[in-house]
Amino acid sequence: MIAVNKLKGRIVECGYTQQEMAKLLNISPNTFARRLRKGVFGTDEMEKMMDILGISDANEYFFCKESNVIRNIEGV
Repeated sequence: MIAVNKLKGRIVECGYTQQEMAKLLNISPNTFARRLRKGVFGTDEMEKMMDILGISDANEYFFCKESNVIRNIEGV
């Protein structure tokens, strides 16, 4: 699971906006926002973000045990 808030914080910390990050990943800002919301990125996108944001440990951002992704599940 992706640590969404941590990733968003790192993006800002490195001086980027989500729109700029989307452009660097060659995806639309809407697609980037949707992937953040769902907590799903492709491995190529994760690798590129790691390079851009200076992330050395993928587990810290992309493969953590808990996520802050909000899921709307009926009946729960």
